[in-house]
Amino acid sequence: MSDSPAKEKKERSLLRSSGLVGLMTLFSRVLGLLRDVVFASYFGASGSADAFFVAFKIPNFLRRLFAEGAFSQAFVPVLSEYRTQRSLADVQALVNRVAGTLGTTLILITALAVLAAPVLTALFAPGFYMADSEKYALATDMLRITFPYLLLISLTAFAGAILNSYEQFAVPAFTPVLLNLSLVGSAVFLSPLFDPPVMALAWGVMIAGGVQLLFQMPFLLRLKLLPRPVVDWKDPGVKRIMTLMLPALFGVSVVQINLLLDTVLASFLQTGSVSWLYFSDRLAELPLGVFGIAIATVILPSLSRKHADQSSEHFAHTLDWAVRMVMLIGLPAAVALFLLAEPLLVTLFHYGALTDNDVYMASMSLRAYSCGLLAFMLIKVLATGYFSRQDTKTPVKIGIQAAAANMVFNLLLIGPFAHVGLAAATSASAFMNAGMLLYGLIKLGVFRWQAGWGMMLVRMLAANGAMAGLIVWLLADTEQWLQWGLVDRGLQMALLVAAGAGIYLLVLVIMGLRPRHLRA
Repeated sequence: MSDSPAKEKKERSLLRSSGLVGLMTLFSRVLGLLRDVVFASYFGASGSADAFFVAFKIPNFLRRLFAEGAFSQAFVPVLSEYRTQRSLADVQALVNRVAGTLGTTLILITALAVLAAPVLTALFAPGFYMADSEKYALATDMLRITFPYLLLISLTAFAGAILNSYEQFAVPAFTPVLLNLSLVGSAVFLSPLFDPPVMALAWGVMIAGGVQLLFQMPFLLRLKLLPRPVVDWKDPGVKRIMTLMLPALFGVSVVQINLLLDTVLASFLQTGSVSWLYFSDRLAELPLGVFGIAIATVILPSLSRKHADQSSEHFAHTLDWAVRMVMLIGLPAAVALFLLAEPLLVTLFHYGALTDNDVYMASMSLRAYSCGLLAFMLIKVLATGYFSRQDTKTPVKIGIQAAAANMVFNLLLIGPFAHVGLAAATSASAFMNAGMLLYGLIKLGVFRWQAGWGMMLVRMLAANGAMAGLIVWLLADTEQWLQWGLVDRGLQMALLVAAGAGIYLLVLVIMGLRPRHLRA
């Protein structure tokens, strides 16, 4: 219970803010699906597509690990503390010094990576290097073009972290739309100009990084926080952020590390395996990005301020609310993805170069990823409980154990189940990660189960059971989906989604769920 009208108003705003971020992210992810539809139609699951996905995944992985992962989780709590306890001039000074130090570091990393592109490609896709020299050479050439994206998008994430700290959530959430528009435009308009055509996508990635960074500058200027870079490694704020970042580099993005390990091992499997994992992972990431990351993004500044104010009761209440929202949304999303794996892939991607076999193969890994979706979402929220308290050591310890378990699971499952085993291993290690994070927060006393959890679980189980039963009853067989055209597929999928969501919400309401139960 909040102890002032102002705090009560801020608590209620969490749901509204997470909804806004979710809406913007949903728009971005829908365009991302359109992007993947274009990729599937133009390039299918070919060797050139495998090469691009590796060349894009390397800087994209480092972006998630470094910029949106470790950096944001270390920078936002420190910036929130400066905002709460210091003047605007002090905040501006911190922003300037972080911008200069971060920018210099990224320029050096980018230059080294471009020079060492053949080594990086061999490291992240050893199967290409050992067994397919053509894919290896193509992936190396594209990596030289895509890697500067890390520099540009990391600075974009820096700008977005500042905006998030000032409750300007919509602009950073909208920014990825520009990446998707750039890649779609490159595939459609630039690919005929290149040989091989897939090279256009690499240039699209580079263009997108610059456009995303420029887009956020006017909004920083409006906050009077447009950076004027100053390189200062000795600044106390910079040193604190660096201290928090080092362990967070691993802890916050263990799921991404596990997914990258999938790509490394998949490079040894038959052609198409990297693409099958890519398409299934993209669908699994839709609810993760729209809801899980949106909730984590919104609660991080709030939890950081509550920790700075030593408001432990409000901290625990906010974290419990976030876990409830993840359960309420993540569980039906996982069930729906599992049941609708093949129809979703057919509806979205089965055009042009993508074959029936590609759909079948990708559907199996999608089902394996869907089993871990709830854990993926919980990790995002539970890790925030540590980072908001400027505790990065605990998540890194847990992350190391989960990553080690993931590798063991990979080696056990890749033999009998190929690419599906890799996806299943990632899901299993995600549950281990989430469980250990939750146990640690409970042990620390910063997470406490609030009243009403028992009834909430009963409602969710009943609603998910009703939804699953209705979907199974309405679902046509895969052969029929493959024979339908775009319009029939779209209409059938819309019917299934509307019916499933409708019965889920109806059962929740019948069993007593009301809007007041969703407020933070």
